[in-house]
Order: sequence, then structure tokens, then C-alpha cells
Amino acid sequence: MMAVKRLKHHKIKNNKREKAMNKLTVTLLALLLPFIIQAENIKALVGGVLIDGFKDQPIQNSVVIIEGERIKAVGAMGDVEIPAGAEVISTEGMTVLPGLWDMHVHLQINGHADYKHWHSTYPPRFEKEIMPASAHQLLMAGVTSARDLGAPLETIIKVRDAINKGEIPGPTMYVSGPFIQKAPYPGTELYRWGVDGASDARAKVKKLADAGVDVIKLIDQDQMTEAELMAVVDEAHKHDLPVVAHAHRPKEILLGLKAGVDNFEHTGLSTAPEYPPEVIAGLRERAAQMNIGPLFWTPTVEGLFNYDYVKNNTEKFDNSSWHLDMPEDIIDDIKQSITHPERLPYFQITSKRKPTLKRKIQQLRDAGVVLMIGTDSGIPLKFHSQSTWNELDIWVREMGISPMEAIRGASYWPSVMMKVDHEVGTITEGKYADIIAVKGDVLRYINLLQNVDMVIKHGERVK
Repeated sequence: MMAVKRLKHHKIKNNKREKAMNKLTVTLLALLLPFIIQAENIKALVGGVLIDGFKDQPIQNSVVIIEGERIKAVGAMGDVEIPAGAEVISTEGMTVLPGLWDMHVHLQINGHADYKHWHSTYPPRFEKEIMPASAHQLLMAGVTSARDLGAPLETIIKVRDAINKGEIPGPTMYVSGPFIQKAPYPGTELYRWGVDGASDARAKVKKLADAGVDVIKLIDQDQMTEAELMAVVDEAHKHDLPVVAHAHRPKEILLGLKAGVDNFEHTGLSTAPEYPPEVIAGLRERAAQMNIGPLFWTPTVEGLFNYDYVKNNTEKFDNSSWHLDMPEDIIDDIKQSITHPERLPYFQITSKRKPTLKRKIQQLRDAGVVLMIGTDSGIPLKFHSQSTWNELDIWVREMGISPMEAIRGASYWPSVMMKVDHEVGTITEGKYADIIAVKGDVLRYINLLQNVDMVIKHGERVK
């Protein structure tokens, strides 16, 4: 009987001890959980050659500490402590650099050669299929920020917001919505808005601003009245929106300069061998005005320069990277449209423009404008998965621009132009962790960017 009582007493004692231990374990876990979660949310990129976007020379054997969405520390191995419990990601043998920007894309199109057919067939599929596919392809190519310069307003705003909320994959998007011009071309009213007088110009810009666009896109400004043009730029600046304008003709550029345009697009002037003296004089005068910041220019030369190669090497189209997320029937339609790239009316004068590009780029650089990477990605034969690295390659290999300058044109300067350089554009403590990594030495072989091995956007490894 006494033995039974002793056994019961022992069990009760053990139960109490067990409960006490469980309580202590729960308490300790509660205390330690924030630190465990924090450690799980810390990444350390270790060992690569780092191009931070500021320095002229890369950091060898680099360390980048990412905590959550942001960069916590940057430096060399031995100088930066790797937190205990961090996820260590080796970047040995790789170039680590800021996520790329593409400052001129069109998510609504994806390489199809017949605009009339495309825009009469696919607008109902822009929001749910085509634009998300285009955005995902850009992201997988290492583009973590992009500027869409021409799309239906409501659709592009919805897609931008879905990406920025993390609902669909893609770069952080900055969008213009429809172009502003004197009169839209027939059949393009969905993504082009005409203006009739200065008050209408202001009303159209205000409508875009109220909808939440990030930039105003202006084209054919030489066809507007001066009052209309001034109204567009002034109203945009009142809403703190930069103005991007085409630069196809000398008068477009000169009027844009007079109105205070912030950023010109394309090299323009068709087959003319160079910009005329009055244009260069205007650019130099504007570039000298330090108090209003740089004059930006997105030359978009790759599509022009590479056309001869592309039309004679159609195997390039068999690279299936542009198929990502795209429905099969649309892939087949695009393929059919580019069966004979040499016959496309869109490009018949392109071969004659090619010899003028290097001179025009040099003139722009000499005039003091700041060049940025942009591609017009989505136009015929131009796929979102391939455009950006090709532009960088042509800048370096053909235009004589140093790899470091080209990379800054695809990272730091776009962030300055869009007034978000306090958040992105360089690999700097406190900024969002938008980072890519590529096997090999990008500063020696810029075309390695055609195969981006790792993409981190806002601290999340998406590739």
C-alpha cells in the first residue's frame, strides 16, 4: 500500500516538473522567437566582386548583408560581420551589382510585328495575360525597376499596383499611361490622348496625375501649339511629375528644351548623320544649368544597331525566354508575325540609320546630357527577356562607353531621374535590396548579363 502511495506521489511530482519545464520552454521560445525569425530573415551575399553603383572600382571578396527588404551592411570580407543564423549565399566567382533598370518598356506589346493586328485583337488580354508575362520576363532578365512609357491608363495602373503589392512577379514599375500628343494616330486612341488647346492639355495631364501615374509621356510636341506644349509640361511639374519626350526631329528637341522637358527618348533624326549645331547648342546650354539638375536622355540604340544581325540570324527568335507566362496561341501569333523580319516596313530604313548612331551618341555625351539605359522593349522583334542586356552590350562594345558608366546608366542615374535614389539604384546601406549576380566578370564581358544567375528584389530571392 505504501509502495503504491509513493508511486503516485512520484508521478505527481514528475507531472509538476514536466509542466514547469514546458512552461519554461514556452517562455524561452517566446523570448527567442523574434531573434530566430530575424536570423531567418537575414541573408549574406559573400565572396563576389561587388559593383555598388557609386565606386569606380568594384569591391573584391564582398559581403552584402540583407535584413528583410533592405540592405543592412556592405563591405569586404573581414570588414563586415556576418550575423549568426544568417542565410549565407555564396557569390564566389560572380559579379554582384544593383538590379537593372530599363527606362523605356511597353508591357502591352511583346515583339509582334503587326501593331494594327495586335491592338485590334489583344487589349482584353493585356491586364491578366500579356502585361504580367512581359513584367515577369523583365524581372527574370535582372530588371528590378522599369518605366512603362505608353499603355492604356486603367490597365497599366492595375498591373503596376499588382506588381508593387507582390501579387504578380515583375520589376517595380513606374508608368506614364497614355502618350500626350496633338492628335492620336488612327486606331491608337486606347493608349494615346490628343489635346485641343492649352486648357485641354492641362486637363489631360491632371487626369493622368489624379489616376496616379509616375511620369508624363509627350510625343510630337512640334505639332502642338506652343501654348499647349507649355501647358503640358507646366501642369506635370505642378504635380511633381517628370516629363519624358520624343526626340525624333530637331524641332521636337528644341521645343522640348524650351518647355523644360526632363528626359528625351531615342536618338532620332532618321538617317541624318548628326544633330544640327542649334540642337547641340541648346543641349549644352541646358546641361550647364546645374541648379535644375541633369538633362537625361534615353537613346534606345540597340534595336536599330542590331536589326541587320537579327534579320540574318533568326535562330535568335528560338530563344524561348520570351515564352515565359505567355499563352501558346499568342506565342504562335508572334512567331507567325516575325517569320520574315527582313520584310517588315517598320525597319526598312533602319540599316541606313545604323551608321549615324555612334556619332549621335558621342554628340550627346559631349553636350553633357546623362544617358540612361532604355530599350523600347516590346516593339517588333524586341523581347522583354533580351532587350536590356543587348542595350548595355551595344553601349559598351560599339559605342565606346565604359562598362561602369553603362551600368550606372542602368542603375544609379535612372533612380535619380525618377527621384527614388534614396531607396534604390545602388547597393547601399538602408536602401531596398534590389540586387543581381552573374557568373563571371561583367566589367570585362558585359554580355554575361544575358544570363543573370540570381535576382533579388526587395530582399526576396526571385531567381
